[in-house]
Amino acid sequence: MKSFKPVNIGFGNVVIAERIIAVVSPESAPIKRMIQEGRENGSIIDATYGRKTKAVIVTDSGSLVLSALLPETVAGRIAQDSAAEQ
Repeated sequence: MKSFKPVNIGFGNVVIAERIIAVVSPESAPIKRMIQEGRENGSIIDATYGRKTKAVIVTDSGSLVLSALLPETVAGRIAQDSAAEQ
C-alpha cells in the first residue's frame, strides 16, 4: 500500500505532497485569473482562515489550494519531508 506524505500548509491544514504540481505566488496576473476562474467553477480550497493569500498550491486534480504561508515556506516543508524519508 502506498503511503501518503502530508505537508502542513498552515493552521493544521495538510495537502498530500504527491498531489502537488506547483506552489506559486498569487501576485501575477495569470495566477489571479486562475484564482478567479477557480472561484467561479468551485475548484478553490481556501485554507487561509481569512488571512491574506500568500501561496497558491496547484494540485494534479486541477484544484487550487490557497495558503497564508509564503511559497518558500510551503516548498521548504515539502523538501524537508522528502529529505526526512530518505
